[in-house]
Amino acid sequence: MEKKKLVVLTGAGMSADSGIRTFRDSGGLWEGADVMEVASIEGWHQNPEKVLDFYNERRKQLAEAAPNEGHKALVALEEKYDVTIVTQNVDDLHERAGSHRVIHLHGELTKVRPEYNEHPVLDIGYSEIHMGDTDERGEQLRPNIVWFGEMVPMMDVAIKYVSECDVMVIIGTSLVVYPAAGLVELIPSGNPIYVIDKTRPEYRFPPNMRFIQHGAATGTPKLVEKLLNRDSV
Repeated sequence: MEKKKLVVLTGAGMSADSGIRTFRDSGGLWEGADVMEVASIEGWHQNPEKVLDFYNERRKQLAEAAPNEGHKALVALEEKYDVTIVTQNVDDLHERAGSHRVIHLHGELTKVRPEYNEHPVLDIGYSEIHMGDTDERGEQLRPNIVWFGEMVPMMDVAIKYVSECDVMVIIGTSLVVYPAAGLVELIPSGNPIYVIDKTRPEYRFPPNMRFIQHGAATGTPKLVEKLLNRDSV
């Protein structure tokens, strides 16, 4: 019997339970830095060294973080469902927990690419990069992050999976950042939607939405247990 297609959309609240802070919870600051100075293409052009230093620190923090119980619970869903995780997060906690299909809308912290080209993408793990570090063609390396002011190259892939899903699970996202927020509108009509968040997102959900008011680390295992033990959703 073919597995039902289940898509999980995760936001900053998913990683917050692993100790990774979010800029939206700190008044437009991210680890004490103005978001537009370190997470926009304009910020990169104005002060690339500051941007590189900022992401070097983020990699150090990520190396010390660990997947929480929510990340781990999602892996168990693969026993019964064809699972795709679409994440707005740039960390690798879903992969480290064991999830097999993860789409990163906003890039990946552990990877870099040339300043003016999307390829090649190089995996540097938790290492640092600095001004003067280049690819084999001599082009300066930059974080493989989708900054404000840039296109979201993986959006079309995410759209494909969301528009074909049988079940949607949304965890730890306010659903106010586009284009990711628009994905919810593509879920096939009538298919079940589960939302896990400490606070109810200000979003007009359809009647088939079920809200679970918990953080990712506690709410996700509860939902996963229900989904695995039901004959239908």
